Amino acid sequence: MQKTLASLLATLLLVAATALGAQAQNVVGQANVSNANSGTPDSATAVTKTSTISPATQAVINSLANLPEADMLIYVNPQRILNEALPKFLPAKDIEGMRKGFEEMKQKAGVNPTKLDYLVMAIRFRKPTADLNFQSPEFMVVSSGNFSADSLMTLARTVSQGKLRDESYGGKTMGVMTIEPIAKESEKNPFLKSFTEIAVASLNGNTLAAGTPGYLRAAIDASDGKGRISSEALSSLVRDPNALISLAGSPWGSFAKSFGMLGTETTPRTPRCESKIGDFYAALTMDETNFMIRGVSNADNPDTARILANLYFGLLQYAAKSVPDASARSLLSGIAVTAEGDEVLVRASFPQQMILDLIKQQMKPKQEASSSSAPAVPRVQAPVKPAVKKRRTRRRN
Repeated sequence: MQKTLASLLATLLLVAATALGAQAQNVVGQANVSNANSGTPDSATAVTKTSTISPATQAVINSLANLPEADMLIYVNPQRILNEALPKFLPAKDIEGMRKGFEEMKQKAGVNPTKLDYLVMAIRFRKPTADLNFQSPEFMVVSSGNFSADSLMTLARTVSQGKLRDESYGGKTMGVMTIEPIAKESEKNPFLKSFTEIAVASLNGNTLAAGTPGYLRAAIDASDGKGRISSEALSSLVRDPNALISLAGSPWGSFAKSFGMLGTETTPRTPRCESKIGDFYAALTMDETNFMIRGVSNADNPDTARILANLYFGLLQYAAKSVPDASARSLLSGIAVTAEGDEVLVRASFPQQMILDLIKQQMKPKQEASSSSAPAVPRVQAPVKPAVKKRRTRRRN
């Protein structure tokens, strides 16, 4: 079972790293849903709009609409990853062991990961304090599916062995726990102060949230209709309902908020320049034979879009020539960067067999890799010369 979970974690991390790596290499961004300036996209590479979503996806969107404002969002589709993607890569024996482990988890904890509707990580940046101190961002992980959130809360209290204390807020009960090692380290490093506590709360019957206490309070407020996430951010995140993993965020807005360009917590300030440049969207999805990466980055105007596209393309070429690993070079060379209207588009398709070979290579034991190398040439020792005895002489008086 431990080996199965390790394989599962490694595969999920690799899939996530593929999507994140492409976004980081190309600074992919948030697309303009209207595509007014980008023309008609090719049907094979266009990012699916939310107008074509299924009823099940619409239910997910309705659930996500109750979340609080966020500056960056990561959406994970557990059902597609566990039920469709992983069986293509893991051996049948490991898949069977994984499913048995999930059944045990369902019996003991009342939750089966293959039945989760979604897993979303939200990050919110904060304005500086009144004394102009930088504040660490807040985070929250929200999961919804076929489970009882209240039962999981009860289980969390039992597992914590009394470390989870109850706090009431907005008619709901949050479980809050202090992370002692971080709390102790925060005495030396004030930047860690925001991460000394973690909270967990049931937002509704089948939705559980965990994260920084302040952000969970905002989530409880949002469930009552206060400070909910913007429809623009949500539409960007789930624009492709078939994505395995998708990301959306506003890096420029996060920077402006964190460094006082929008004022402080006590003194708001009207921004002098409202720009969405850098707002991004990226997604990893799959069909029968390929994995596809799709991303867009807002550039504000067509000239800037072409400049950025040329810059990213040059960086990709340089990286492809500099990376020693042949598999990594192949992945980089398969990424296309183009400018369309006021956006930079990123497209890539990788055969599933290529990803499977890469996973096998990464999981290959180091001893096996070293044994396949050329045998070492035996070292020949030089002949040892016999020791020469020194002749002793006696001194005459």
